[in-house]
Amino acid sequence: MDSAGAPALHENEPHQNDVAQRLNWLRAGVLGANDGIVSVAAIVVGVAGVTTQSGPILVAGTAGLVGGAVSMALGEYVSVSSQKDSQQALIEKERLELQDQPEEELEELTAIYQGKGLSLGTARKVARELTAHDALGAHLSAELNIDETDIVSPWHAAIASAVAFLIGAILPMLAILLPPENIRVPLTFVAVLVALAATGALGAWIGGSSKVRAAARVVAGGALALAATFSIGNLLGASGVL
Repeated sequence: MDSAGAPALHENEPHQNDVAQRLNWLRAGVLGANDGIVSVAAIVVGVAGVTTQSGPILVAGTAGLVGGAVSMALGEYVSVSSQKDSQQALIEKERLELQDQPEEELEELTAIYQGKGLSLGTARKVARELTAHDALGAHLSAELNIDETDIVSPWHAAIASAVAFLIGAILPMLAILLPPENIRVPLTFVAVLVALAATGALGAWIGGSSKVRAAARVVAGGALALAATFSIGNLLGASGVL
């Protein structure tokens, strides 16, 4: 406890919001890597169904890797920017309401804490003390579950999404290009499905769900994508279209 008798907060002690945010970022990273694995693997395996030459496979895989990373980054930037704009609009609205009608806002905060189980007297005391300390922060937290200092950066989200995609995409590129031609496709299938099982299980562990079911779903979807693109590549190659 500190000198005023309040419990001290340890710097290394995890806080619920911080942990939740880190888990969300980790989950997003796993999903981004999973997208990179499946997307680029499907492309390179499809091209490998047409030709065994490394050049076309490398070009197609690189195009898929770069295009996918840019697409992921752009999508995440737009999504998080919209979320940030909405949060900032709500913050500004709450700030204006506190300036124009402070008593009504105090009663609203009191009612919120009453609804959580506090008596009227206790709820009013809590509301007054929180308002005196940080009126805007108190209302944002209680009414909107928003922390003014904890708004996600669109640029950070975009970069993280692109990096996660690139990390995932590297695996199928290496698996299809490094081995000898006669085993590159089956080895890529095995490497990709093992990696998908790992990312599926990790994502389930983060979310607290069944790792086996999640891994099975991801592996089944990845296997279907690889089989479909390889079959299409084979058909196109055999038909003489390419």
